[in-house]
Amino acid sequence: MEGTDGLYEIRVEVGSDIFRIFCCFDKGNLVVLFNAFQKKTQKTSQKEIELAEKLKKEYFTLMKK
Repeated sequence: MEGTDGLYEIRVEVGSDIFRIFCCFDKGNLVVLFNAFQKKTQKTSQKEIELAEKLKKEYFTLMKK
């Protein structure tokens, strides 16, 4: 995804529904899943991207403690 630092999108198709899950890698081999949503349009909502970035930042802040 463009404009997102280390944030990836997993695509899951169930029947005719498509779901997206934002995730990132921690220490190279641990996949951390963040927010998931049902995608109904071609473009990913900026609100969903911002939420994933916020959750990623919170995760890494907590892991440093």
